[in-house]
Amino acid sequence: MATPGDTHAATKLSHEASVTPDHSVREPTGALELPNSWKYKRLNFLGLKIPWYASPPTQLVIVSFVCFMCPGMFNALNGMGGGGQMDSKANSQANTALYSTFAVVGFFAGTFTNKLGIRTALSFGGIGYSVYVGSFLSYNHTRNLGFTTFAGALLGVCAGILWCAQGAIMMSYPPEESKGRYISWFWMIFNLGAVIGSLIPLGQNIHTKDSNAVTDGTYVGFLVLTLIGAGLAWTLVDAKNVIRHDGSKVIVMKHPTWKTEILGLWETFFTDPYILALFPMFFASNWFYAYHFTEVNAAYFNTRTRALNGVCYYLMQIVGAYVFGYALDTKGLRRTTRAKAAWVALFSLIMVVWGCGYKFQTTYDRTWSETATNRKDWTDEGFGGPFALYIFYGFTDAAWQTSVYWFMGALTNNGRKLANFAGFYKGIQSAGAAITWRLDENKIPFMNMFASNWALLAGSLLIALPVILWKVEDTVSLEKDIAFTDETIEEVAPKARVTTANEHLSEKV
Repeated sequence: MATPGDTHAATKLSHEASVTPDHSVREPTGALELPNSWKYKRLNFLGLKIPWYASPPTQLVIVSFVCFMCPGMFNALNGMGGGGQMDSKANSQANTALYSTFAVVGFFAGTFTNKLGIRTALSFGGIGYSVYVGSFLSYNHTRNLGFTTFAGALLGVCAGILWCAQGAIMMSYPPEESKGRYISWFWMIFNLGAVIGSLIPLGQNIHTKDSNAVTDGTYVGFLVLTLIGAGLAWTLVDAKNVIRHDGSKVIVMKHPTWKTEILGLWETFFTDPYILALFPMFFASNWFYAYHFTEVNAAYFNTRTRALNGVCYYLMQIVGAYVFGYALDTKGLRRTTRAKAAWVALFSLIMVVWGCGYKFQTTYDRTWSETATNRKDWTDEGFGGPFALYIFYGFTDAAWQTSVYWFMGALTNNGRKLANFAGFYKGIQSAGAAITWRLDENKIPFMNMFASNWALLAGSLLIALPVILWKVEDTVSLEKDIAFTDETIEEVAPKARVTTANEHLSEKV
């Protein structure tokens, strides 16, 4: 899901240099000699060589678990539908505020991260998730809509900063040849957070078919995990102490200021106006979450079945990202061919899955949902069809997000230009999410919301087709990508380079 569960576009440009640390030397055999500190102790466990603590893999795993416990629990809670409540009003109102602030604050997150530093930014961002979860625990007893709405608005600020800091590590810590694997590890761990989070309410409600709000214990479990995640950020080492396996040190780049950010986005309209054709795909990329979580999962299923659906929804997200991600990088096929095949596959998937969704949506409406005393359980006859549909909604979501990032990455290798594309993506995506949660809050008929989703997804693919046919090339020439903005660089190393398109693949709170 892309939710504030996605990597924020404020990580705009990253460079890295093969700079040998002053305090590390190479032995005559070529083996790396590390400083004499606990941070660089090599460990062996059951024959496995574990990287030293101040190495990129270890640091990335720590960041992954911060996101596992903070955005991962957010995704699990929202995946329950209604934030775990039977009445979705509080959740819809909170998420409207969340995505509204996220859409705006995202453009300023880089500036705040520059001032706070990565560890502080990650921890501050994690606290926003704790407040959000705590507001629903409070709502179970006080029905205080004001608090949940405030918590959503605050989380929009915190999520922007957290994903900005996460992106700084994701882009600058790995060596060039390992960036794809590092991104894959991160998303597997992060999405497993939502899977594990969904198991908590499943375990607590597994023996009851009642349709009630999730228990206080569920919220307490989420709250404890988010607090641990916020604290875990402080176990990261300073970037200046991180040493790669080849002896090089990382160069963490300065994020763009809000001024250069806005100017860069404005310039893109003139240099690459074709990006406008992708805007509908950006807008659609978070539009469907209110429908998935609130108008299908919460509206149709009882509490324990909603939890089971959440587990399988996020498992299929992992599968979908893996299938489409590896298919899009298939060796032996021209990139233009892969782009066209991806469009056909994505359009076919949308038509088949949402076509089945139309048939399912004709079986119930909002009136039924608001008056039903016994929502559907996994033991009920006919459960299999709606369950399969729901988890394939998750697969389609991952396929969509992965393809959008890949299409953007196939258009250019220029890091600054990609940053501008991603800036448009996150801003437009969050604006769409804010609108759709507001529509749900206003009790829009389920069929109307369904129709808007299907039409937007299919229509946006048709609008984007000319860009995919005529702008995606097998390779982007250096002449087209030579433009480069230096204002965002904190430190330029002798062998600095611009990140490639694939290094910017990332996703959702």
